[in-house]
Amino acid sequence: MLSQAGPFPASGAADPFKVVLINPYELGRQPFALAEPAALLKREGFAVACLDLSLQKLDPEILEDAGLVALYVGMHTATRIAVQALPRIKQLAAAAHLCVYGLYAPMNEALLRGLGVGTVLGGELEPALVSLCRRLRANGTAMTLNEPVIHLGKVPFVMPDRSVLPKLPRYAHLVLPDGSTRVTGFAEGSRGCKHLCRHCPVVPVYQGKFRIVPANVVAEDIRQQVSEGATHISFGDPDFFNGPTHGLRLARDLHAAFPHVTFDATIKIQHLIDHAELLPELRQNGCVFITSAVEAVDDHILRRLDKNHTSRDFDRAVALTREAGIALAPTFVSFTPWTTLEGYIALLERLVVLQLVESVPPVQLTIRLLVPEGSYLLRQPGFRQMLQAFDPALLGYPWRHPDPRVDYLQRDLQARVARCEDEGLARREVFAAIWRMAHEALECPVPELAEHLGSPIPRLSEPWYCCAEPTEEQLQSF
Repeated sequence: MLSQAGPFPASGAADPFKVVLINPYELGRQPFALAEPAALLKREGFAVACLDLSLQKLDPEILEDAGLVALYVGMHTATRIAVQALPRIKQLAAAAHLCVYGLYAPMNEALLRGLGVGTVLGGELEPALVSLCRRLRANGTAMTLNEPVIHLGKVPFVMPDRSVLPKLPRYAHLVLPDGSTRVTGFAEGSRGCKHLCRHCPVVPVYQGKFRIVPANVVAEDIRQQVSEGATHISFGDPDFFNGPTHGLRLARDLHAAFPHVTFDATIKIQHLIDHAELLPELRQNGCVFITSAVEAVDDHILRRLDKNHTSRDFDRAVALTREAGIALAPTFVSFTPWTTLEGYIALLERLVVLQLVESVPPVQLTIRLLVPEGSYLLRQPGFRQMLQAFDPALLGYPWRHPDPRVDYLQRDLQARVARCEDEGLARREVFAAIWRMAHEALECPVPELAEHLGSPIPRLSEPWYCCAEPTEEQLQSF
C-alpha cells in the first residue's frame, strides 16, 4: 500500500488559499499531470480545483477566488491554447499568480513571462510547485526564492487524485478493429528519456535523463482507473523501454491484477530490436499495440534527427512486433527541410509494401517538422540559416523548403486530410487521395495501389500527434 508519509505533511486545517490547475489539451487523455500535483497540494491543505479544457470551459466561479492558476503544457498544441487562453484567465482570476508548467514551459519561458506568467516550471516540478504554493500562502508573493526553471531531482510521487477531473469515460477510448470500444485510462511509468533525438521536445528539458514513477504508485493509479471502468491503459512514457526492467514489471503487475485489461505503450525502434526477446511477454501481459516514432524512411533524414535507427531497422521492427502478435503504430515527421517529393513517395511506397496503411492515421502523413526554441536541431552547423525568425504564434522557427513544390504539397495534403476526417472516410480511402496527390505533385503517373494495404489495428480515438493547430472548438473553451 502507498504510504501517506512524506516530505509534504498535511496542514490539518482548512485553508482558504485556492489553486486551480488547468489542462489545455493532452490527446484526449485524463491528465496525470493534473491529478498527481492535485494530490500533493491537497495533502498540504490547499483547496484544489481542476479544469480540463478538452472537455470543460473556463469557469468564472472556479477562477475568481484563485490564489494560483497553473496551466500544464505537455505538448505544443496545449501551449498554443494556453497562450490564447491567458488573457481570459487574467480577467477571471485577476488576483491570482500565474504559473505554466510542463515540457513546453521552459522552451517558451520568455514568451510566457511576457504574457504575465510569474512562474515557469519544467521537468520533475512537483516539489517546486508545492514550494511556490507555500510561499504564496505565507507571503502573498512568490519572489522569496530564485529557483531554476528546470528541475530534474527525484519526486516523492503519491497516488494521483483523479476525482478532481471529468469522468474517465468522457475521454478518448480504445477502438478495436471490429468497431467496439474500451474505456481507456492513462498512466505514467516514467518521464524523460535517455536519448537525444534532435527534434524531440523531451531532450531540451531532460537532457538524456529519465525518472521512474514507483511501480506501487502506478499500480494504485491503474487500480483506481479500472474501478472507474477502464479496460485499457495507455502508458504515456516517452519510451516504455528506457528502463526495460521497470516497464516489464509494470506490464506484469497490470496483468496479474487485471487479466482482462489491455494496454499500449510507446517504444523506440532501436529498443524494439535491442529488447526483441521481451515483446512476446508484453503481448502475453496484454499489449495490443506499440507506438513508435519512426519519423522517416530516408537514412539521411534519420541521421539529421539523430534517431539512432536506420530505414531497414524499421522493417525489422515491423517483423518483430508482428511475430510477437503486437500491432505497430508508426508515427512520422513526414515533411522536413530535407524531404524531397521522391522521398515522400518512397515513404508512401514503404507503407504499402509493409501493409501498414491502416496502421497510420492520415494526419501523420502531413506532419511538418516543428523547431521550437531550445531544439537540439538548432545546434547543428548551418541549420539556423535554413530558418526564419521565431514566430510567437507558431511557437517555433518557420522554415521554407528549397523546393516550393514540397511546401505546396504539405499544405494541400493537410487541408485534404482535414476534409476527409470531417467526412469520416476510412484510412485507406484517405491514403489513396494522398497517394494520388503526391504523384501528381511530382508530375508522374499514379500507380494503381495494391489490393492488400493491411488490416485495421487497435487504436486510440484521438490520433497521436502533438503539433496541430488549435481547433475552433478548443478555442471556444475560453
